[in-house]
Amino acid sequence: MPTPSPAALPIRRLTHRDLTACADLSENRGWPREEHKWGLLLTAGTGYGIDDPDGGLVSACVITEYGPHGRPALAAVGMVLVAERHARQGVGRRLMRHVVSAMGTTPLTLHATPNGRPLYEELGFKTTGRAEMVVGRFTPGDPEPDTITRAATAEDLPAIIRLDEEVFGADRTHVIARLPAFADQVRVAEENGRIIGYAAAWPNMDTHVVGPLIARDTRTAKALVASLAARTDRPLRTDIDVRHEELLTWLKARGLESVAFNAVMTYGTAELPGDWSRRFAPLTVAAG
Repeated sequence: MPTPSPAALPIRRLTHRDLTACADLSENRGWPREEHKWGLLLTAGTGYGIDDPDGGLVSACVITEYGPHGRPALAAVGMVLVAERHARQGVGRRLMRHVVSAMGTTPLTLHATPNGRPLYEELGFKTTGRAEMVVGRFTPGDPEPDTITRAATAEDLPAIIRLDEEVFGADRTHVIARLPAFADQVRVAEENGRIIGYAAAWPNMDTHVVGPLIARDTRTAKALVASLAARTDRPLRTDIDVRHEELLTWLKARGLESVAFNAVMTYGTAELPGDWSRRFAPLTVAAG
């Protein structure tokens, strides 16, 4: 029997049982395995994939929905991957068309690499912003911001979720509630007993990724990053909205270096909801 063309193979829902196959696919394309991140995405989001008759996955992606259950206000597309031997055969285009169709009228967003951007443009996605990835060992400066920060507690979760929805523009309780188990650190910034920002640092290969980073202003964002950095011996990695020039300049002065730019793209909406001025970094570019 000849091997079916990837264009004829069925698309199915992925589950947490597919985690190893997803990580194998990442590795196949030269990405880190990122099993920790895949675990979150397959639990909090919906994965789609195409099985390879020879084993493993031909292709995969994950959709994370935000807003009321059954009536999402926004969905983030991430981890769109095609195995090397099936590349440039239209598999990624077919999977993305399936996702766009499955999501109906729900607005979509994604972070696109320069290589992926032409495909998304062909499908009708528009570039609405840019994010700069910076990586490096954080070197404390003098003086650091004096905003009060502390470790988040279980009692803080309702306030964090309210602040997150206000800034992000859609309810993402099902993701934020998983942060304490997913992240190595979750910290809040306070003023007069009120939470004015929060941030998490989660492990990804040999770095700690800073995200989400939600803060009232740049000073608060700096204080949160500095407080996270003070409690890890790993290099930091984060993706900052390029409009936050002051924070990016500060991070680079503290030892982080620019390694990539991604286009923030949307489909079905002219711009992302929420307040970008207080949204400094996503949880991950794969989930918004």
